[in-house]
Amino acid sequence: MRHKSAALYSISSFLLLNLLYRPSIADVGTASSYGPPYLPTACFGSDEGQFPANNLFAAAGDAIWDNGACCGRQYQVRCLSSATPGACTDGEVQVTVVDYAASLVSTPSASGTTLVLGAAAFELVAQSSVSQINIEFTQ
Repeated sequence: MRHKSAALYSISSFLLLNLLYRPSIADVGTASSYGPPYLPTACFGSDEGQFPANNLFAAAGDAIWDNGACCGRQYQVRCLSSATPGACTDGEVQVTVVDYAASLVSTPSASGTTLVLGAAAFELVAQSSVSQINIEFTQ
């Protein structure tokens, strides 16, 4: 009986720890922002229907572009930090990739970032006056 209790305790402890410990599957990178004009895009050309109804979209940087395979992918993005203290908000945003950062029609606020968020998306995670932020993102 005592052996059964010890085994039950071990199993219960293991299950409880698994519930409490959630390994992170997110990647870290950087993000900048860009404003209009947004067309044409490297993913879908001049089709205005490519933009999500909520206007939350992004351009992919070289790190995730994958020869255009990321077109249409959605990423959950959260601001981690910035060179400007207090620039991050507590919010997260889900964006859809519609363009390639290296071929944007308009100039991003910083070059070489993992994602370039459309202005509306950027403002949900950071102050719009900041040019670049450090992010956590998941697909």
